[in-house]
Amino acid sequence: MSRSLRTDVCPTWFAWVINNPVRRWLHKPEEILGQLITPGSTVVELGCGSGPFTVALAQMVGPSGRVIAADVQPAMLAKVEKRVAQSGLQERVELHVCVRGHIGLSARVDFVLAFWMIHEVPDAAALFAEMHEKLNPAGKLLLVEPKFHVRQRDFEKEVGAALEAGFELVARPAVLLSSAALFAKQSSMSPVSPE
Repeated sequence: MSRSLRTDVCPTWFAWVINNPVRRWLHKPEEILGQLITPGSTVVELGCGSGPFTVALAQMVGPSGRVIAADVQPAMLAKVEKRVAQSGLQERVELHVCVRGHIGLSARVDFVLAFWMIHEVPDAAALFAEMHEKLNPAGKLLLVEPKFHVRQRDFEKEVGAALEAGFELVARPAVLLSSAALFAKQSSMSPVSPE
């Protein structure tokens, strides 16, 4: 990965930028993820921060599904826990503290959301390899990075790292203010060019 990519994490005091009414208006989880999440799924929200997608994901997976909100900062997960409790969806959400650069999940999952966080990971290739291993055969990964913070050439390096980990690029969805790539572990969909 390029040295220009940041490897520090978003501080807890900055959580209001990650999760506020304007952000929820710009990045409506139902619009971005509605076609990708099915009831009963197990979903990982990587680098969930203060949980801008967690409650919506818990609603999407339904009573038989599970959301694993994963972050390296226990203080961020405490904010997620509070939001989830206020929504009454605690039974659908598992909080998971990661070691920096290593997720450490034991569960198999159906979907991974990596929204505005891969640029904070010291070894994206290792993280993608770990997620590829944990995904079920038809699992998918959505990578989204902020255009104002991650240059396009650095985003393409992240895409390349995912491809090297065994993912197949199946779409480049439009996400406001962002670069995005949807990957499949196995797919009958036609892959798209990485560029």
